[in-house]
Amino acid sequence: MFTGLIQALGTITPRSTDSWQITCVSESCSAIMKDLAYGDSVAVDGVCLTVEQVLKEGFIATASPETLRRTTLGLMQRGQKYVNLETSLRVGGKVGGHFVMGHVDGVGRLVSAIETATSWEMTFTAPETVAGYIVPKGSIAVNGVSLTVADSESQPNHFQVAVIPLTYADTNLCHLQAGEWVNLEGDILGKYVEKFLTKSNTPEIITPTFLAEHGYL
Repeated sequence: MFTGLIQALGTITPRSTDSWQITCVSESCSAIMKDLAYGDSVAVDGVCLTVEQVLKEGFIATASPETLRRTTLGLMQRGQKYVNLETSLRVGGKVGGHFVMGHVDGVGRLVSAIETATSWEMTFTAPETVAGYIVPKGSIAVNGVSLTVADSESQPNHFQVAVIPLTYADTNLCHLQAGEWVNLEGDILGKYVEKFLTKSNTPEIITPTFLAEHGYL
């Protein structure tokens, strides 16, 4: 489990069709490397990967066919690409963003990034597998970055976020070009609510009325 607060930037280079070398490149890499060990989980652009080998300035990880199918890892070409890095949440650690599982629901595309006086307004597309979990003022992870949805109702399967300059500069969001793919993960809370509401043997227990009465709607 992660929080969506990126600790460092790295580059990712394919070693084979399913193996990757991730190298830390930013000044804050000590947050990733100081106690990194074999078997640890690291979110790489929001994808939870397991460390198979620790290198001097990075690590090696393998992605399963399911991960390649659902994430931008399966779309990468040979060469290097900047990726966001975050180590797993420690028990008792601060949750500054929201609970991010590292299990990507699907990929979207950057439509536009417009600089305003106080932020960057970024608009993305979202597939149906993600769009249902996106609500205004709700949370979403874009390339592993915890962001608050500003608008999700103006256009079908589109959403907009306002990214503060610090987050924009310290993550790979500032490197994205229009049309580029991004990993998207919907809020886990929304997934559980959906499951409870659609499960055939529980509608009489958990209903929209029940949730409203208990402060969830």
